[in-house]
Parts: sequence; C-alpha cells; structure tokens
Amino acid sequence: MIDLSKKSCVPCNAGTPKLKAAEIRGLIPKLRPDWKVIDDHHLERTLLFKNFREALAFTNSVGEIAEKEQHHPDIYLAWGKVKITLWTHKINGLSENDFILAARIDKLQ
Repeated sequence: MIDLSKKSCVPCNAGTPKLKAAEIRGLIPKLRPDWKVIDDHHLERTLLFKNFREALAFTNSVGEIAEKEQHHPDIYLAWGKVKITLWTHKINGLSENDFILAARIDKLQ
C-alpha cells in the first residue's frame, strides 16, 4: 500500500482531471477514518483540542505543511476546534494532492 504522506503534491492546471468516485473510494481508506468525502468534491475533518492554544498550534503546523506543498486547505479555527476542508480549487474537485495533504496532516497527531 502506498503511503500518501511520503508523496509530494504536484502542481496541477485547469486541465487536470478530477478524481472519479472509484478513485476517491480507493484513496479514502489510506487516511484516518474521521475524514469525510463530501459530494465527491472535497474532504473534511474536524479535530478537537483541549483549548485554543492547542488548536492554534495545530493550525500553524498545518499551515507549514501547506506552504511547503503549495497546496492550501480551508481552515476553520475556534476554541478547541479545527475544521480542515480540502479540494483542488483550480479543478473545483478532488485530486491526489488533496489526499497527500490529508495524509500529511494525519501525521501531525
């Protein structure tokens, strides 16, 4: 089984095809089980923390990974809570990059 967290995001362009439902179903088991696929369009995960400081530290760690990979999630930060939403904006859907970044985020815990 390929460890997605060991891969790097590859820049895509507007012509890059979105992942098909079968491809998504093949990749989702490689992530933590609390990732959800929403409408075969994006990935979502909500994480809970003891306080705002821990949630902020996690958010900053995600930001560092995103900058390194040049693939940026939407992040909602609240007291004790972080919600990550991933999709490839350029193609308005999911690409392998979204699963790579999700796998790297999974390694933070």
